[in-house]
Amino acid sequence: MNINILPPEVYNRIAAGEVVDRPYSVVKELVENAIDAGATQVSVEVEGGGKKLIRVTDNGSGIEREDLKAAFLPHATSKLKTADDLSCIFTLGFRGEAVASVASVSKMTILSRVKGKEAFELTSNGGVLGELTPAGGAEGTVVTVCDLFFNTPARLKFLKSDASEEGDITSMMARFLLSRPQISFTYTVNGKVRFRSFGDGLESALAVVYGATTLQNTICIRAEKHGMKLWGYIGNRSFNKPNRSYQSLFLNGRYIINQTIASAVTNAYGSYLMKRQYPFYVLFLEVPPEVVDVNVHPNKADVRFADNRVVYGTVYSNISAVLDGSSSALEYIVPNIASTAGENRERLVKAEEIKKVPSVQPKETASPEEAARCFGGERAEKPAFSPQETPIPKETMTLEEAKRELAFDIPPMAGREPVHYFESPKQNVLEVRSPLASRYPAPPADAIGKVLPAREHAPAEQNAADAFEENRKYLLEREKGAAQQKIDPATLTYQGVLFQTYLLFERGDEVFIIDQHAAHERLIYERLVKKCEEKRAISQPVLMPYILNVNAQEFAFLSGQFEALRALGFEIDEFGGTSVKVSAVPVDLFGMDVEGFLREVLSSMETLRAVKLKDIVRDRLATMACKAAVKGGEKLSPEEAKGLLSDMDGDMGLKCPHGRPAVVSVKKKELEKLFKRIV
Repeated sequence: MNINILPPEVYNRIAAGEVVDRPYSVVKELVENAIDAGATQVSVEVEGGGKKLIRVTDNGSGIEREDLKAAFLPHATSKLKTADDLSCIFTLGFRGEAVASVASVSKMTILSRVKGKEAFELTSNGGVLGELTPAGGAEGTVVTVCDLFFNTPARLKFLKSDASEEGDITSMMARFLLSRPQISFTYTVNGKVRFRSFGDGLESALAVVYGATTLQNTICIRAEKHGMKLWGYIGNRSFNKPNRSYQSLFLNGRYIINQTIASAVTNAYGSYLMKRQYPFYVLFLEVPPEVVDVNVHPNKADVRFADNRVVYGTVYSNISAVLDGSSSALEYIVPNIASTAGENRERLVKAEEIKKVPSVQPKETASPEEAARCFGGERAEKPAFSPQETPIPKETMTLEEAKRELAFDIPPMAGREPVHYFESPKQNVLEVRSPLASRYPAPPADAIGKVLPAREHAPAEQNAADAFEENRKYLLEREKGAAQQKIDPATLTYQGVLFQTYLLFERGDEVFIIDQHAAHERLIYERLVKKCEEKRAISQPVLMPYILNVNAQEFAFLSGQFEALRALGFEIDEFGGTSVKVSAVPVDLFGMDVEGFLREVLSSMETLRAVKLKDIVRDRLATMACKAAVKGGEKLSPEEAKGLLSDMDGDMGLKCPHGRPAVVSVKKKELEKLFKRIV
């Protein structure tokens, strides 16, 4: 076997699979280089979802003429010199792989000019460099990437649609606006300006990305503990989103996705979130560079902490203190233009005065050496984050003692699930819920891969015939059971009502108790579903069109569902930027909560499951049926009660759309047992 040394054009394309997997990663790498070059103005242009064109222009320090060719080489960087520099990284880029990887799978041009010198331009076609030529340009660098993956058709085939790729690029640009609010960004998509910030602070960047109303529903926090600084904006307890695309975390200025911190924030909000709701936050965490490893993956989005417990405890305790209204949150909340933050602070101040708790001065900032010890470096004899040997009773604890305990241990919060971060994940278990499962049990584990004896080994055709016969028998049994639950309404005698909710019908030695609301709700629901299935959708215009503002990822996802929504009777269109307009709804759903419906559709984006719009519509029909049905406690006349029974067509196995039984039967024998008439 011969071992081959791969040429540059091959290993650069291999590296491109790690660094440059999609157009958004190209934008990410190029903008990070512009930021590292000290740019104060960055312009990004995108066409065709980034497949056709990506151009990043900055006013940074530029690249020297003699360094332009080196910039295209793999592992060429100006940000590292020795291996020791890896333990103290302050720049966004440092691996030296991005430019070479992008150039190997695109047609790339770099035009750069250093202050006081002439501009030069160098072009690469699939990694093959052209001639270095003089050019005209302002101070800084312009990087143009055209025809991405033109020479790797297999990679190009697996890219998403232009709208989806554009959505991911827009989401990445939003994170740059938030992470570097002091830099002026201009982001243009297909000739239209999508984002424009002016470098005048985080509040302004938040307004550009999420809208000015977002600031009214957020709280500005700033905390310091264990040598770490946590600051930024978190949504108030009632400000939630249908997916995690509204969550941004920046570690030392770098956007990351970290499960430890995400779990800490989500659990802090635990008792305030309903199912499929997620908190909003834009948080910045600053830690000593020696306690975090950013060289985990080429995309640098994942990091590794020296001690996850300290990070988790710090984030959890600070955010839960603010949300729960703890007096210690007075140190964390920062007054800002958001009214909710001011009101929250006033409420905490009043609580502090009522309790007459003396004010506490913030702790001094830990030195890098102390922080390193906390994270597992040179530890003291007793770790800084370990619980006390003799805990102080909560009833007699002073505020200072509570603050110290809170810094070392995560307090249990009422109504919240305890988090066991270090436990090994449970194995996935596939449970078969088939009527044939008991008749065709799974083979034992030691039998897998072995040949069964001849007498147990049946032809595939025979197995298929047996399975078909068993399914037929099962369906017949179901139909027989359903038929047994149906009785002739004429044989039932109306005997009255209990609590103006439960209708009593007698037949022989059996009494049937009908929940009037559940039964009526089911009948209305079946009529609505039948109307939707039997005829084409009819739209009912709304008086005022509903406008929904979403972020770029949500817009790309929702726009892909337009045709399916229109087939159901919705009139939905783009409304400029990342907004959508709903002008009409299905006539059977008129009066529905449009925002709630669309939020439910967007929640499908979070789980990456297939969107079943018909199932979501059925849920809305069930809600409408529930509202339209006769209520419990609403008095029915005997004629109306009998009419409801007639509409049920004697179906005593009826259930409401939410699964509650509508009918319960009681035998005379059961009643006599209750009264001890029989034993």
